[in-house]
Amino acid sequence: MQKYIFKIITLLMFTIISSCGDTDNKSSENGASEIQKDNRIQITQAQFDQNKMEIAGMTESDFPVMINTSGMIDVPPENRAVVNATMGGYIKTTPLLIGDKVRKGQLLVTIENPEFVSLQQQYMEVNGQLGYLKAEYERQQTMVAENITSKKSFLKAESDYRTAVAKYNGLRKQLIMLNISPEQVEKGNISSVATIFAPIAGSITSVNVSKGTYVSPATSIIEIINNDHIHLELSVFEKDIMKVKKDQVVEFKIPEASKEVYMAEVHLVGTSIGENRTIKVHAHIANEDEANFLTGMFVEANIITDTSKQISLPSDAIAVVDNESYVLVLDEKKEGIYYFKQLPVEILGSYKNRTSFNNLSSFQQDAQFLTKGAFSLIGE
Repeated sequence: MQKYIFKIITLLMFTIISSCGDTDNKSSENGASEIQKDNRIQITQAQFDQNKMEIAGMTESDFPVMINTSGMIDVPPENRAVVNATMGGYIKTTPLLIGDKVRKGQLLVTIENPEFVSLQQQYMEVNGQLGYLKAEYERQQTMVAENITSKKSFLKAESDYRTAVAKYNGLRKQLIMLNISPEQVEKGNISSVATIFAPIAGSITSVNVSKGTYVSPATSIIEIINNDHIHLELSVFEKDIMKVKKDQVVEFKIPEASKEVYMAEVHLVGTSIGENRTIKVHAHIANEDEANFLTGMFVEANIITDTSKQISLPSDAIAVVDNESYVLVLDEKKEGIYYFKQLPVEILGSYKNRTSFNNLSSFQQDAQFLTKGAFSLIGE
């Protein structure tokens, strides 16, 4: 009898021990399962403080409605000059190089041509005859008034005098255009060299000749640009031009030279459609003296035509991984540990370190986001 009781007790104890073991295993398995199911990103308070992370909520911000365009840095027509010769000739001296600064009236080049001598000779001859022809004209005028001479003689004297005056004035004007002094020619000082002076102050941007080169009046000898006043010359497509108005703000940058964003303001809007169905828009640059802009620089610009209110986060709160954008939303904070959920977002646009997104319904109004340090966590 005792033998049977001992077997029963032993069997019961074995069953109880087995049950406890199964319970522990199941508990361990359930715990492991719960850990595996928690895909949240965990940050301790020490990690949070050490990496200077920040948490903030969504706010409403002003986002501009912009027209994307491009263009170049340019100068007004009066600040650009192409220097030509009034008459053809051979370059005698050309002392300037590209980049040299010149003042208005400064000597640029000298040109030599035997025709300049012939022109001055004709001027001297006409100048010498003018005195006699004038005296003869006045004498005939007096005589015809007293009926001493014929009308025909008077008209011939008048014609000769007026023809000489016209020729004298024409030759004098040509000499002045060649920068040859008529007064010096009248004194007998004849020169075979004509001088060309700078019509504006500025910098030499092109020198197209060298010593001994023959130039005609159509030849561009030197080009000068004055950068004291520069502006933006933008090309806006026909579909956007109705939105562009005077005094609108323009943000632009020079992608090949700087990442900095500069400001300008629309000053003139063109009234005709040019090539590629675009219209020229002229904008004045703010604080143009503070940047070393050069004429001809390519610019990318945005013309701000309106503003809109949109819910946004700091741009540092959004991380892009494999062309997908994500944010970290604070799910809970428990026992000094932050628990974040990684959720996708649809970006609408960014402006001045703020980014707006589309799927607002995915978040509660008071949701808190990791706004600093999110990229390193999502990237991992």
